[in-house]
Amino acid sequence: MPQRPRRASTIAVASLIALVAAGAPAIARPVDPVEAVNTFIGTRDEGNTFPGASAPFGMTQVSPIGTHYAGWRYDDARIRGFGHFFLSGAGCWEQGGLISTLPTTGTVGPGAGNDFDTTRPEEFDHENYAAGYTHEGEVGDAGYYRTRLTDYDGIDVEATADTRVGVERYTFGDAAPANVFINVGQANKDNPISGSGVEVVDDHTVRGWVRSKGFCGGREYTVWFTTRFDRPISSFGTWQPDGGQPGRRAVSGERGLRGAWLSFGDRQVTATTAISHVDQQGADTNLAAEGLDESGRPRGFDEIRERTQDRWRRELDRIRVQGGSADDTAVFTTSLYHVLLQPLTGNDADGRYRGSDERIHVAEDWTYYQFFSLWDTYRTQNQLLAMLVPDRARDIARSVLTIDEQGGWLPRWAYANYETNTMTGDPVTPFLVDLWRFGALAGNEQRAYEALLRNADGVPPAESPYEGRAGNESYLSQGFVQHDPDFPKKGQDVDPHHGGSATMEYALADCSLSIMAAALGRQQDAAAFAERGRSWRNVWDGTVHDPERGFTGFPRPRNLDGSWVAPYEPVSDDGFHEGTAWQYQWLTQQDVPGLLEAVGGPEQAEKRLDTFFAYDKLLTDPARTAREEWVIDPYDYYGQFRYNPNNEPDLHSPWMYALVGHPDKTSAVARAQQTLFTNAPDGVTGNDDLGTMSAWYVFSALGLYPAVPGTGQFVLNAPRFERAVVELPGRRPLTITAPGADGGRLQYDAGVRVSGQPRDQVWVGWEQLRDGGSVDHTLSDRPSGWGTGPDAAPASPCAG
Repeated sequence: MPQRPRRASTIAVASLIALVAAGAPAIARPVDPVEAVNTFIGTRDEGNTFPGASAPFGMTQVSPIGTHYAGWRYDDARIRGFGHFFLSGAGCWEQGGLISTLPTTGTVGPGAGNDFDTTRPEEFDHENYAAGYTHEGEVGDAGYYRTRLTDYDGIDVEATADTRVGVERYTFGDAAPANVFINVGQANKDNPISGSGVEVVDDHTVRGWVRSKGFCGGREYTVWFTTRFDRPISSFGTWQPDGGQPGRRAVSGERGLRGAWLSFGDRQVTATTAISHVDQQGADTNLAAEGLDESGRPRGFDEIRERTQDRWRRELDRIRVQGGSADDTAVFTTSLYHVLLQPLTGNDADGRYRGSDERIHVAEDWTYYQFFSLWDTYRTQNQLLAMLVPDRARDIARSVLTIDEQGGWLPRWAYANYETNTMTGDPVTPFLVDLWRFGALAGNEQRAYEALLRNADGVPPAESPYEGRAGNESYLSQGFVQHDPDFPKKGQDVDPHHGGSATMEYALADCSLSIMAAALGRQQDAAAFAERGRSWRNVWDGTVHDPERGFTGFPRPRNLDGSWVAPYEPVSDDGFHEGTAWQYQWLTQQDVPGLLEAVGGPEQAEKRLDTFFAYDKLLTDPARTAREEWVIDPYDYYGQFRYNPNNEPDLHSPWMYALVGHPDKTSAVARAQQTLFTNAPDGVTGNDDLGTMSAWYVFSALGLYPAVPGTGQFVLNAPRFERAVVELPGRRPLTITAPGADGGRLQYDAGVRVSGQPRDQVWVGWEQLRDGGSVDHTLSDRPSGWGTGPDAAPASPCAG
């Protein structure tokens, strides 16, 4: 793994050795959470995280670009540049790496005698001028990245970031001249640039813009930037598709290679880049607010790094864990770091932002956020943010409602200031209902409910760019979303293409909305939505048989006329989005009694879950079972009857064991899945999806999981750490203890006390935790029978 910088002084080390030699007790230095983060986790095997620098919820990130569509892979041989916008863990192509900079050395001019011949346009293709690098000495801490380019006589590159600026410090070797290439015509692999421009404004400043088509074939959007150097530019030029020209200040145009080279007489150069989604003025404003001091000079690299890392220290200190190995601490802290990267700040330092109506608005005294991967984040990351950063959660909720007001409908997967219509179902409903449950909609309850009601009961107009619940016509009239592969779509996905899973997602969303409706006194609505929360039963076919596994009865999509899709088998790829009926049968957590009836009772449910998780093999070798029985290729979602820990639809299913009377098996499965999260580049299973998988790990390691949207209930499991302290802003901390917890083996709950009171139920409500207190676990190496009583499971909110 990349080495960490050694910060301990030799005096401190010598003093510690002397104390130990004298028999004095050595006091362990608290782990600095900033250094505990390993940003290389998830940078291989489609975790799709980025290793570079970012501030919490930052608009700007600085990270290397290689051969991968998400930016860079740990095993990439060369770095093409350092981009200034990335998403963490997303699964679509076209997702950033804009405004790429790379330090180089050598002469730039016309003719073969120059290191870069400006008469040859291909010289300015980043695949050709990319630099080799070494992992030796590479550092990826929260808010700081460092690597060494081995080409160009060796150049050390360091990166840090504030919310709206990214900062790089380049330390060149002896070769001359020292250059910085700014490439605005290329970005991440598979991220097309449809237009760009760059201008050398003066001997310290470069401005420009990039228009990109973003995310799974989405709409175009523009990013503006301003870069200020701390050293004077000694010479410069710009390139475009027909080649480069020394001394030319500006180029702009449609698709094609385009950028600027800047040469310096100094051996160390710092570049500070601010971006804006609003306009050029916004980039200048952000640079002045965060990147420049009172005299207008760039702030020092170390000043910005220290400021950002102090912020990360405060954010990461929101959960402190004790016990476990150093690797356990690194995985947990990095998971929390990944959770706190997004959604991204959307407004400039002056409050301006570009809304979903393409107009410029001002967020006064609040932060407008953008980039909402709701199909993913509604399951885990959303609830964790609501607990840990309630002020941000309120602004996140307000941002989603603002998208509804300005764009005309609630989003599903909102990228920059437009809707992508990526993924299916109705994720915005459980997303907002959970934010309401955790208090993030205080004062906006009615506003949110009316938007959710319109979304649940209607379909956006044909001219709207939003799809909403595109399957509502058949769902509201017949109780299911029809399966129609030819149904027209406005983006990458549409619900009737996946009628089976869309029906189940609608039902889960409706159930959550029934809870909110009842709390707001809308009893008639509550009853209607609770009934709709059982709509999953309308796509359950009790005759579908899996002869190989020996089970009968599974979800099955229906045609518009109500007939079943045929031919059909439970591992078919028809009707279920990124999954099969085996995986989606568990997306019924809002109606456990109905599920038990459908599968033939609790004993049959347990047998299905045992088959689903290969439980007999898991008891023998948890890690091997997780890797060989569960894990499939990150994008091979179909033809599977096992649990898929790489993807979202069945992430909650380990806790289904607890909901049907077997909490010991929940703990065993959670421990097995945790083995897939490691302190290594391949240490995230599947795409991290803007912190979703990382939030799964944080919740499971704490022993709390938000399995049923809208309820505010956390289903319990054996924690991974002996002690965890969760800071709840404005409240007392929540302390979770589990003496003897050992993540290296299977353990089970033998008893739980909540704020000192024994608890035999397998869940605890947010109302019991939000003011702090304690959850204390007694662990056992064998199942104990705890949590198996008749009233141990919570009542299902939408049982018949």
